[in-house]
Amino acid sequence: MKINKQSITPLAFLTFFSTLAALGFAGDSDSIHDFCPTDTAQLQKIFINGLPCKNPTNVTSSDFKSSLLSESGDTDNFYRSSTTVATAAEFSGLNALGLSAARTDIEADGTVAPHAHPRASEMIFVRSGVVVAGFVDSNNRVFQKRMGEGDVFVFPKGLLHYCFNGGFEGATFYSVMNSQNPGLVRISGAMFAGGAGGGLGVVEKLKSLSGRDLDGVSVVELFGE
Repeated sequence: MKINKQSITPLAFLTFFSTLAALGFAGDSDSIHDFCPTDTAQLQKIFINGLPCKNPTNVTSSDFKSSLLSESGDTDNFYRSSTTVATAAEFSGLNALGLSAARTDIEADGTVAPHAHPRASEMIFVRSGVVVAGFVDSNNRVFQKRMGEGDVFVFPKGLLHYCFNGGFEGATFYSVMNSQNPGLVRISGAMFAGGAGGGLGVVEKLKSLSGRDLDGVSVVELFGE
């Protein structure tokens, strides 16, 4: 039986978020409450591992809904990309659930700068366009894959990872991380510039290999000593 793309997409969404529900158990500590929406009105005077909860009698269904990821971001910048993040600080219903979410929009020839999340693994779901995603493990091996609409890819916790547009039109992907505060470690902009000798920067080199899957290729093999 032939299945068209329209019938695959809802199933892919269901699989994507069901998997991430399981990922949540491997991240932050479990809550001892049914729910714990962030009390954004409370002035924080002490610092705890999480955010203060609202009084349960003041919790409403609105605490569990967010439209933060419904609109595309501003991609008029050096990287030609935009990432909108929803953590417990912006989306109160996420507090104590061990999850955060994001939307990333990448223009043609755009890039998401190499970075890492020290407290979370991340799964991305390509909503539209072509995205090339990859990460570097602790043995300096590169794993890179070209993805289309409906595909998913996982970045293991704490590892350096990146994405760039592999097509000729804009691309959008959503991601979920198994921490309400995944953290962000950025890599120097020098990664994008050519060296003194005019050589390609790391990301430009990876873009030149966008048509090729990288399955544990050594960084030395790709870029030299």
